[in-house]
Amino acid sequence: MKNILDIPRTAMEVFNMLPEGTRCEVIDNTLFMSPSPTSDHQDLLGDIFFQIKQSVRQNQTGKVFISPLDVYLDNELNVVQPDIIFIKAENLHIVERKGIVGSPDLVIEVLSSNKDYDIRKKFDLYQKNGIPEYVIINPESKEVSHYLLNNGKYEAIASENGKLDLRAINIQIRF
Repeated sequence: MKNILDIPRTAMEVFNMLPEGTRCEVIDNTLFMSPSPTSDHQDLLGDIFFQIKQSVRQNQTGKVFISPLDVYLDNELNVVQPDIIFIKAENLHIVERKGIVGSPDLVIEVLSSNKDYDIRKKFDLYQKNGIPEYVIINPESKEVSHYLLNNGKYEAIASENGKLDLRAINIQIRF
């Protein structure tokens, strides 16, 4: 018989009970589950990750990760799985076995079925948590929305379709 104390009371408690690899995020004590991404999403994500990984490894500027990997924000109250996560060498102390605990230097989201979620919810969360650089890519149109944090607010910077000019890593990528 279950004890009443064993029943999860928060989204984070439910999240911590899920099996490894579950595509799930917690934002503001709400659990968000996503279907698997499309093949177009994965193809573009792989191409971009490969180019970033080569640069980061060659220049030893930090570490880059690809989803799924948990990023714990707001003292571990919010957990997200950005498509690409970059941590500068001087900030590698936030990389733990369970995931990233703290704000990465760059996150990239490739839009899939839940576009509004990435564009609105994650935008606000990343801005609030001081993530210096946030990029959103539409895989269908190759449109890039690129934001840099300035005085606690994201400012859009000019971007070309199919081109990334990543400040945190100091590289340009065409896709």
